[in-house]
Amino acid sequence: MSNLADNHNDLPSLSIRRPILIIVLNLLIAIAGYAALNGLEVRELPDVDTPTITVSAQYPNASPETVDAEVTAHLEGAVARVSGVKNIYAQSEENSARVRVEFRPGINLDDAANETRESVSRVQRQLPDEVEQVSIIKADNDAQAVVSLAISSETLDAETLTERVDTDLAPLFLSIPGVADVTLNGDRERVLRVSVDPLRLTSFGLSMTDVANVLRTAPFDVPAGSIQSSDQMLIVRADATSLTAEDIKDIVITGDTRIGDVASVYFGPADSTSAVRLDGKPVIGIGVIRQASSNTIEISDEILAMVDTFDERFPEMQIQVTSDDAEFIRDSVEEVAFSLGLTIILVVFTLLFFIGSWRATIVPALSIPVSLTGALAIIWLLGFSVNILTLLALVLATGMIVDDAIVVSENIQRRRAMGLGARAAAVIGTREVFFAVIATTAVLASVFIPIAFLPSTAGRLFREFGGVLAGSVIISSFVALSLVPALTARLPVKSQKANKRSLFDATLGRLGHCCLQFYKTTLVWSLKYAWLVLVLCLLAAGGAYFTSQSIENELLPSEDRGTIRIFARGPDGVGRNFMDRQAMSMESLLMPYVESEEIASIYTVVGSWDPNIVFITADLKHWDERDKSVQEIIGEIRPKLQSVPGAPGNAFGGNSLNLRGQSGGLELALTGDTYERIYDAALIYAAAIEEQMPELGAPRISYKPTQPQLRVNIDRRRADELGVPLSDISSTLRAAIGGNDIIDLNIGDQAIPIILQTNDRNTSDPSDLTNLYVKSDNGSLIPLSSVAYITEEGVAAELERQAQRRAIKLDMSMPEDITINDAVTKLRNIGDEVLPEGIGTIFLGEAQAYEETSQQVAMTYILAFVIVFLVLAAQFESVNSAVVVMLTVPFGIAAAIYALYLTNTSINVYSQIGLVMLIGLLAKNAILLVEFADQLRDRGYDVYEAIVEAGKVRLRPIMMTLVSTILGGLPLILSSGAGAEARNAIGWVVFGGLGIAVIFTLYLTPVIYLGLARFTKPRADETRQLEDELAAAEV
Repeated sequence: MSNLADNHNDLPSLSIRRPILIIVLNLLIAIAGYAALNGLEVRELPDVDTPTITVSAQYPNASPETVDAEVTAHLEGAVARVSGVKNIYAQSEENSARVRVEFRPGINLDDAANETRESVSRVQRQLPDEVEQVSIIKADNDAQAVVSLAISSETLDAETLTERVDTDLAPLFLSIPGVADVTLNGDRERVLRVSVDPLRLTSFGLSMTDVANVLRTAPFDVPAGSIQSSDQMLIVRADATSLTAEDIKDIVITGDTRIGDVASVYFGPADSTSAVRLDGKPVIGIGVIRQASSNTIEISDEILAMVDTFDERFPEMQIQVTSDDAEFIRDSVEEVAFSLGLTIILVVFTLLFFIGSWRATIVPALSIPVSLTGALAIIWLLGFSVNILTLLALVLATGMIVDDAIVVSENIQRRRAMGLGARAAAVIGTREVFFAVIATTAVLASVFIPIAFLPSTAGRLFREFGGVLAGSVIISSFVALSLVPALTARLPVKSQKANKRSLFDATLGRLGHCCLQFYKTTLVWSLKYAWLVLVLCLLAAGGAYFTSQSIENELLPSEDRGTIRIFARGPDGVGRNFMDRQAMSMESLLMPYVESEEIASIYTVVGSWDPNIVFITADLKHWDERDKSVQEIIGEIRPKLQSVPGAPGNAFGGNSLNLRGQSGGLELALTGDTYERIYDAALIYAAAIEEQMPELGAPRISYKPTQPQLRVNIDRRRADELGVPLSDISSTLRAAIGGNDIIDLNIGDQAIPIILQTNDRNTSDPSDLTNLYVKSDNGSLIPLSSVAYITEEGVAAELERQAQRRAIKLDMSMPEDITINDAVTKLRNIGDEVLPEGIGTIFLGEAQAYEETSQQVAMTYILAFVIVFLVLAAQFESVNSAVVVMLTVPFGIAAAIYALYLTNTSINVYSQIGLVMLIGLLAKNAILLVEFADQLRDRGYDVYEAIVEAGKVRLRPIMMTLVSTILGGLPLILSSGAGAEARNAIGWVVFGGLGIAVIFTLYLTPVIYLGLARFTKPRADETRQLEDELAAAEV
């Protein structure tokens, strides 16, 4: 009696007795999803950014060696004390130091930035006084801007436009949440130049230091306090500020000599450090850089909204958005959403096709909206975002969601056809497959759970994909076991007489009948010649293994993101003018594409970090408006770009993770105490690598002592004898060469630097430097040549540090046939042989990332496999049945490999997601067969009869679920436009893998079952024995 009562409270019978409760529960799931919809953020990929902070400092006119020793080393030491630091990478160049700090995943960026600020402020006193602008940015400073804008003006001159951009526009962009920094290129601020004639200066018996000292008094404004009488208080201010060029000329140096007698004074733009052009027209470039883990689409939306208002607010400026990363993301999200709509339609039509009645189709079709909206609620609850991967999960889930509903509804219909009443058929039919539905759901969920715990980038990418798929499948199984029986019980049963000659029975019904007959015949044949089926399957699997060797293996497929980036670096020591000419010749190569309307705009930056670097961004037209893909255009222009003399350019697209060091090469750094020692060691190491591992080619060494440098060697003893202070020598040299920034003059609300320079600073012959005069303590002028001599030498233009030690990078090409693992091991051994004491090696870039990822992906497959196996064993209460199901899985993966090979798709992050998913889907179909066969054996069938009968009964639901899942993947294959590459990769795995693998499910599974099941007793035997023993005990 108690047994029956228990059964009364199970889900199927509850759904029949209280259908309104079940409908309300399902509606609540759907409503939760709609409510969550507004709170979801939309982004391109799950948040997998490495938390990164960049510390940068300016040290005007300092050489790379000085910057390295006096600035970079201190900053790096400070940053290393911050908790959670993973990698530190530092660069020292002329005038500037940059330290990039990568933190471990999961570290809060704001906390890390605050801690970095505290740490840097502690060492700020140790830095030289001339160091300016120590700034800390919550982003990778080399990162590409997510939105770039070009500002130009017909009416304003360069320095006024710079001032307007700096004071009006930049702060507006910085105020947007999630923006880390706003970079300006091509800007030229206003300065006051005091250009001295050295000969006149000497004739008056004066030195540069004298002029510099009086210029420091130009902004003379001293608060002298206040005078108080009994009734009032007066503030006293002493003021002698010179505000115009005329005022500055009138400042007296000594006696009757004024500044105007030895120098000309005028306002003008500062020396430009970079030049920016948009389609050949000079502009000021603004780059908006986002913080790690902030949302590109939200930033872009706010910027576009702001730009719309700028026309009214700043009519004298023309503002144009030159590139916007969010455009690609919006488009690809729309494309996936479109695929989702198509998939739902296809799946519903598949149901109609198989079931043949509109009414019966509506029931499983209803499970789609409930499960998909439920999945949105899950995305919100778990803090995920709507991104390409979570939407792909929904597309693939659509096919799988219906599966459970089909299995249940199909079984109930079968029971009713056998003459049971509507309610009884619903309860009994659902109970029969209850276990199979729960098993398949548990298997699918358990495949994705191990993925979620991967610590690397791959894990963080898959976590959202797996979470959403598992979530929507779990909801769909609840819907299938509650809503479907409740509604199916209310459907009228087909009366056989009326429908005897219906169109459906005559066409598709007959076709289905033929298929069943064919399958029955072939199944019996394959069970008879089981050994032949096994051999054929093993041959197919072996073939797949060899095929997989010839498939490309990469982290991400190359994507058409609608932009082409071109990077070129000239030789050290060439000026910006030379690079500007090279940039123009590169632009002229792109002009034909502008005319043929493939490219929308060309945005060129010359000298943004170094004067010898050119960066060009070509923004392509929308995907629908052009015939050529990014890859085709790059293929056409790359050879021409590489033949640009002096500065060969390299063109590349982008990929969604923006992983740098994706040259496909192998990078490592040698560390030591001095650059000279490391350079010597690097030359020895490079020669040894070339000799012992010729397949890696000639290693490229990053340290090139080719930047020409003039060294003014000062004889300290001689200077001391003549009474010449070293500080005078330094200020004289600075003014003669680059112009010395003396002090800021406040005019209106602008701080304008006063620059002291000589009038022939750009034309002077290097040897003229020794003809400058410096003043001794007794007031006499002494030529620089009597205390110093000049030598020429080559130095490195850029010095690097890794892990707080001076470092030099080596870069090698990586042929396809060598695994990174082997290469790293060999390189370590060569290093141990030839590198001297005190020189260490650190592997960088892809070698480092790949080592992390590849081991973990392999672990994922093994974990997924083991977990699915354990879940099955627990559910079937038999290791044997679990083995039967699992043995078909490798063959399905083999099928997917053939599909990848035939469609020329690489094995990448996306296709691997598909492969892991396939494990679950393949197991699912096999479960339907094995579970039913086990049930039949419990009823007393022998193994052979059980598997043949199970095959017959289960063919239709297996084919229906299969077709709906495959059609679910079809829109992914057919999709084009933004981000189609990722969708195609998953689509082909699911489509090809499942499509070919169904043969293995329908024929190999019964063969294996027949071979293995005879060694086990039916489950019911155990239960019967237990009952007998308990009954005996009670007696």
